[in-house]
This record gives sequence, structure tokens and C-alpha cells, in this order.
Amino acid sequence: MAQRVRSSPKFGVPAVVSCLIALFCANVLLYVYLDALYEDTSPSSTHMHCSPGYFKVGTMKNCTPWLQCPEIRANIRRLRLIGQGAVKQVYLSEWQGQKVALCALSSEQYKADFLHGLSMLRSLQSVRVVALVGVCEEDGVFVTEYHPLGSALTLDSTLAKDRYRSQDTWHVRLRLALDYVVFLVFLHNSPGGTRVMCDSNDLHKTLSQFLLTSDLRLLANDLDALPLVDPRGQGIKCGNRELMGEFVAPEQRWPYGEVSFSDDLMPGYNEKSDIWKIPDVTHALLSHVPGSDVIHLHLFEIHAACKRQDPKLRPSAHEVLSVYRSVYDSMKESHTESVRDML
Repeated sequence: MAQRVRSSPKFGVPAVVSCLIALFCANVLLYVYLDALYEDTSPSSTHMHCSPGYFKVGTMKNCTPWLQCPEIRANIRRLRLIGQGAVKQVYLSEWQGQKVALCALSSEQYKADFLHGLSMLRSLQSVRVVALVGVCEEDGVFVTEYHPLGSALTLDSTLAKDRYRSQDTWHVRLRLALDYVVFLVFLHNSPGGTRVMCDSNDLHKTLSQFLLTSDLRLLANDLDALPLVDPRGQGIKCGNRELMGEFVAPEQRWPYGEVSFSDDLMPGYNEKSDIWKIPDVTHALLSHVPGSDVIHLHLFEIHAACKRQDPKLRPSAHEVLSVYRSVYDSMKESHTESVRDML
């Protein structure tokens, strides 16, 4: 009678070990991903490490004093025109191998606006504002850091590219909305007093005021129209022409019906006009990515408060930010738990 030999699987133990190693590696990668996903909402910007009056852009290792007229004239080379408006023209330029943006006054007619924007850029330098690189007032130019993605108007087309498509998610878009609200908090409590973002009469114009960085953050860029609110005065007015449309706040519209518009009769207003616009800007930034419907639901109450007809009843930018951060943290925690449950 033949003896029956019991054979054990030849590759049993190595197969189990391989599976365990693969599972461990998957877990490590997942937690690394989660850590990167929910890093601090403060923007990473090189110029945040420099003292006032200094800059650091691109691959620079050390901070350098703002460039003056001689350095700008001799060492900055204009490459091509990348933007043009009533107040200034913007040129992609090069300085010592670094890409920079050179802004030149378009017309003497708008010199006051140009100089106001430059003054605001100087006084409001922070991690929320594009870095100033140099100034030459007598030539009507100043230089800033360069961001190749352009303004926030390019957001959807940028996230549609292969390089960024994986980042077209609720957390990236909500983080951009946070950047916008954080800037309003800064603007309404700035070192130069309470300022109003006047170049924001429609959604397109508002988004054009911000640059989109390569790591998908917002930086305020166009500071030509930031009037100061005097708490003892009659408020400010964004220009001397009639403003219309649902995007602008009710108090920014002509209140006297069929009577012809008159700038002299138009009442002033304050920073609460910026609050009215927050829901519309956030809706545009969030778009319709998965998870955005849940975010809109969480933000419904604060957005309803932003849309109150009486500006005195609207929340401050800081109060809006508190809710936004709470929603961001809640979504982060919920998403993290759901991913861990899958392990």
C-alpha cells in the first residue's frame, strides 16, 4: 500500500508575510496622505520669512532689500506682456534668473490709483498678499513675485489639467475659500485701518484680484481700490458711478428708485458690503465637486446671515471665518474617520 505523503504549500508562509507587508505599506501611505491632506491652512510663502523692506522669491535662499530704481533699470529684463488694465500693464520679467512681475503705469490719468495700490502693497505686506520685490516711483513701475497660474479666474481650467486634476477636491477648494475670508479678516483689521475691497463689483472682477499659487492658495494681488473706513464718518463709496446687480450689496445700490443717480446723494457704506459677497465667491470656488453639497449645507446659516439686507446685522469677517474653520475641521474629521473605517 502506497504511503500517502501530506505536502504543505510551498509558498504559504512567504505569501502571508508579503500580504502583511503590503497592508502595512498601504496604511503608511494612507496616513502620510491624510497628514498632507490636512496640513495647516496657512499658506506656504517664501516672503513670509523676510523682514519689512526685504523679499525672497523663487529659488532665493536669503532675503534681499527691495530693489530701487538703479537695480530695476539695469537688471530687470521684460519678457512679455501678461496682463493689462486701465491702471497698469503687467510684464513677465526676469531678475538674476528669477521670474518676477513688473507693473507699469498705463496712463498718467490713473497715476493716483497706481500710487494708492503701491502704497497699499507696501503697507499690507503679509503672507496673504503678493510679495513686493522693488519700486521705482519716478519711472512709474514696481515689481512683485510672479505666479505662473495667474489669477483665481484660472482655477477651473487649472484643476482640469493632468498635473492638478487629482487636487480638484472639496478640501482644496474649501481651503481657497478660507484664504479669501482670511484676507477679508486681515483687510478689515489691517495695520492701515479698516479697508473695503472696492474692485469687487462682480464675481469676475473679485476673483481677478487674487493670484493662484502653484500650491493652490490665494494671494491678494490688486490693491488699487481699498478705501479706508472712518468709523466717525459717513462711510465710503466704491467710485462715483451707479452700481447695479445682485452681486453688490444692497447698500451699494441707488436707493431712491426712479430719481436719477447722483453721487452727491448716494449714501456711503462700510466693510459689511464685503461680507454680502462672501457666499457668492465661496460658491464659485467650491464649484460642484463631491462633498461641496455637504459644505454648502453646513454653511447655509452663516451665508444667510451674510445676505441680511441690513448691513449692521451681518456677521464680521472674523465670525464668518470661525464658522468656515469649524466646517473645514468637521469635514476633515469626518473624512478621516470614514477612510480609517475602510482599513
